[in-house]
Amino acid sequence: MPAAQPEVLFPHLPRFAGLVERWTARGTPGTAPATPGAILICEHASNALPVDWPELGGDLGISAQTRASHAAWDIGALGVARGLAPEIATACGGAVLVHAPLSRLVYDLNRAPDHPGAMPETSEIHPIPGNRNLTDAQKLARIVAVRQPFHTTLSDVVMETVALGRRPVLIAVHSFTPVYMGQARAVEFGVLSDDDDALAFAILRAAEGCGLECAYNEPYSAKGDVAHTTRMHAGPLRLRNTMLEIRNDLITGADQQEEMAARLAPVLIEALDACDLTNRQR
Repeated sequence: MPAAQPEVLFPHLPRFAGLVERWTARGTPGTAPATPGAILICEHASNALPVDWPELGGDLGISAQTRASHAAWDIGALGVARGLAPEIATACGGAVLVHAPLSRLVYDLNRAPDHPGAMPETSEIHPIPGNRNLTDAQKLARIVAVRQPFHTTLSDVVMETVALGRRPVLIAVHSFTPVYMGQARAVEFGVLSDDDDALAFAILRAAEGCGLECAYNEPYSAKGDVAHTTRMHAGPLRLRNTMLEIRNDLITGADQQEEMAARLAPVLIEALDACDLTNRQR
C-alpha cells in the first residue's frame, strides 16, 4: 500500500516564503557560478501586512503610525543588507540575501513559536489589537503560513550551500531605536554573538576607527532570545555567524543606507578574511 500522505494544515492559506536575492562573485545580481560563501538574513525587513487574509491577522488593527514605526519592522535594515551583499560577494565568491515578506507583528521570525514576543499583544508603547487573545488555532495558522515557509527557505539555502562543499557565514542584519522605553542609547553599531564569538570580535577589531560607537552584544545580548534565527540555522552546523545591529536614525533614508553599507563593508570583509571566510589567497 502507498504510504499515507501527511496532513496539510490550513491548505486554504498562502505560504509567505522568504524572499531570496543573489549576487555573483563579481558583485552583480544573479546566481554565482561558484557556491556563495555568505548568507545575509533580514528577518525584520518588511512592514507589509496580510490585509487580504483576516485568518492571519489582516491589518492587525494597528494605526499607520505603528505600521511605520520600529515596532513593525527594522527601519533601514534591508537597504543596508542589500548594500553589503554585493561587496561581501566579491570577497566570498558570491552572496545570498534571505529576507522577510511580512511585518514582524504578524509573526516575529526571530522568535521561537512559544516565545511571547512571537505574536506580541503590545510592542513597547504600541498596542497590537489583532494579536490579542489569539486562540491556539490562530497562532498555529501564522506559524504554518508565515514562520515555517521563511525558515524552510533559509534552511534550503544553507543546506544546499553546505551540500555543495561550502561552509557559508551567516550574517543577520537588524536595526534598533535610538531611544527605548525612555532611555537613550549611545551605541550606534552593535555586534552580537551567542556561543561562537570569533567573528563578532573580529568585526569589532576591524571596526576600530570606523567612526561609529561600537559595542559587543548591545543594545541586546545574543545570549538571550534575540539570536533565534542564527542559533537555529548556524548552530547545529557550527557555521560562523553574527548579528549586526545598526541604530536606525543613522539609516532612515536610502542615501544613509548606502553610506552605512559602504562604511561597514570593508570592516566586515576584513573580519571575514581574518576568520578565513573569504576567497582571498594568503
